[in-house]
Amino acid sequence: MLKFSKTTLFALTIAACASFSAHAADAAAGKAKAEQACAACHAKEGNWSAPIDPSYPKLAGQHKDYIVQALVQYKDGRRKNGIMAAQAANLSNDDMSNLAAFLASQPTELSTKK
Repeated sequence: MLKFSKTTLFALTIAACASFSAHAADAAAGKAKAEQACAACHAKEGNWSAPIDPSYPKLAGQHKDYIVQALVQYKDGRRKNGIMAAQAANLSNDDMSNLAAFLASQPTELSTKK
């Protein structure tokens, strides 16, 4: 098993996230993927600010970079969650970018816009 320092892992994460922004994300494709792969847990009755369980994260309005980083880390095993690891395993880089674009565009109660 390869072992990396925290600095190296951080640099690899930044590089991976940067590679996602190399193309324009497609929010419409992200919506379709989100409805297929994420809505059952994260969007009660289509509301992306209302997951079915309060312990599940609200995805609406999250920053695109954060969503991509989280999905990359679930996929490569740095974040540990069996359900999310299985979901992320099937996502391509384009899927992750598209999901991030869609979710970031959703209305949110996470912050107040000025």
